[in-house]
Amino acid sequence: MTRRTVRIAMNGVTGRMGYRQHLVRSILALREEGGLALGDGTVLWPEPVLVGRREHALREIADRHGLTEWSTDLDAVLADPTVDVYFDAQITTARVDAVRRAIAAGKHLYVEKPTATSLEGALELARLARDAGIRHGVVQDKIFLPGLLKLKRLVDGGFFGEILSVRGEFGYWVFEGDWQQAQRPSWNYRAEDGGGIVSDMFPHWEYVLHELFGRVTSVQALATTHLPRRWDESGKPYPATADDAAYGVFQLEGGAVAQINSSWAVRVHRDELVEFQVDGTHGSAVAGLRGCRVQHRSATPKPVWNPDLPVTESFRDQWQEVPDNLPPGASFENGFKAQWELFLRHVVLDEPYAWDLLAGARGVQLAELGLRSSAEGRRLDVPELTL
Repeated sequence: MTRRTVRIAMNGVTGRMGYRQHLVRSILALREEGGLALGDGTVLWPEPVLVGRREHALREIADRHGLTEWSTDLDAVLADPTVDVYFDAQITTARVDAVRRAIAAGKHLYVEKPTATSLEGALELARLARDAGIRHGVVQDKIFLPGLLKLKRLVDGGFFGEILSVRGEFGYWVFEGDWQQAQRPSWNYRAEDGGGIVSDMFPHWEYVLHELFGRVTSVQALATTHLPRRWDESGKPYPATADDAAYGVFQLEGGAVAQINSSWAVRVHRDELVEFQVDGTHGSAVAGLRGCRVQHRSATPKPVWNPDLPVTESFRDQWQEVPDNLPPGASFENGFKAQWELFLRHVVLDEPYAWDLLAGARGVQLAELGLRSSAEGRRLDVPELTL
């Protein structure tokens, strides 16, 4: 067995997502498993180099996990010829400059979404990476979740017949921060820092819809700030200048319509924090992060509207759970880790990889058009992007 080391500069690991999902549950999880087996007797060993602005936080994380390499000097890390990949999970407003520098240094790229604060910036990064001949990927984690993998299995198997509509509900109550600490960082609610639920979630909805049902061809959205005042990490009040809820309608290639509500000001009355209902001529499905339930046309009940009588049937009980159908002893991977594995195989083996910076730019485009649609109060076409 041969070990091949890939050194990854990981910028932004002091943040919630960069630390929990990317460092701990992906890269360190791979190391705990003994590395990534490539199938030819080679094991890929990811070696993280932690990068950030807060020296004490980097040192504390490194000590906690037995890591030895960290730095507050991004340029020095990028100048190191032994570093193969640059990963960015910083605040969005800091991403474009750092990624540009990584491209100039010839590093392969793996970045969180949104890739930039504007479509122009996102396309610039995609062009620079293409011209530099480096390999690049964008985090699009939700399509690797068990519930959506089951949903894709249904789509690919023709379960739905003609797909008519997709309805999505996402969100939860993010505490204002006055009497209970907020679950999300305060910059998420400041537009001047790149915050806002449209810029955060519309890139997700773009790739979910694109991968499962077809390209988004138009968008009509209403973005709003339901809670105009919040409290930051030090307990100080601040004006929330970014949207915390968005209600979008998306026309899809082929004619289906998707409607997705996104909110950080909603209390959950769902089985999971995000759910998608897909209705087709032959059947319907409801998928969350992990579970997926179906109702075929042959087993569809005949509800009758009668508001004068109480409901005598449990509508939820009329649906069938989609099985995991995995080999014995197997389980679904963490979605972030699953995509990291594919990206690392792409870097080392040049295996096909579709979720690149151009795909990331489509997400930025949809968010930009969603905000413009809300401001102008009209539906907007979504042009197909090319480089």
